Amino acid sequence: MPKRVLTGTVVSDKTDKTVVVKVERRVKHPLYGKIIKRSKKYHAHDEGNEFREGETVRIEETAPISKLKTWKVVDRVDTHATPAKADVA
Repeated sequence: MPKRVLTGTVVSDKTDKTVVVKVERRVKHPLYGKIIKRSKKYHAHDEGNEFREGETVRIEETAPISKLKTWKVVDRVDTHATPAKADVA
């Protein structure tokens, strides 16, 4: 069975070898039909303590590492892909 891969933002990197990643998804309200945001936080394994708060990362499902950690950080999502603002003269 393939492993799930999610993309989210690191909201905490205070613990050793662990980061907390907030994953947001957009769902349609069942009655009103409006698109709303739902979020969930996942504890992910970060072996080298290399990811910092505010970075966008991809996490992958893995076998349980501890009581809360069942995900590991795969890589950093490239945030430099957005074009820079040009000076308006």
